Amino acid sequence: MATAGSPQDVNMSQSPPNPPAENEPKYGGYSRFEIELEFVQSLANPFYLNYLASQKLLSEPTFVAYLAYLQYWNKPPYLKFLTYPGPTLKHLELLQQERFREEIISPELVQHLADGDIQGSLDWLKDE
Repeated sequence: MATAGSPQDVNMSQSPPNPPAENEPKYGGYSRFEIELEFVQSLANPFYLNYLASQKLLSEPTFVAYLAYLQYWNKPPYLKFLTYPGPTLKHLELLQQERFREEIISPELVQHLADGDIQGSLDWLKDE
């Protein structure tokens, strides 16, 4: 079953959500904005990226399109809501690349990213 903010629920041509308003529809008690914010921030965790890869989500075209849609978090006013903008946005950027989506299944890459945080993802880019 799709949840709000999941690839099945969001029309990719739909505009990004506005920050929560009083009258906005809720999904399980949360606004679309809150759900997408929580999900995009989870991308800062390389172990979560590995989990997504292990579940084969990173090879699903709909999920890949959803990751592309989430690029709006790179711009104001959304950027200011991110707790860890560096690794969050760097990993979101890397997830746009098929090679990274394939290689994040590797425990060595996950550990490299975890050990170096943002430096690890920058190093991975240099190796391309």
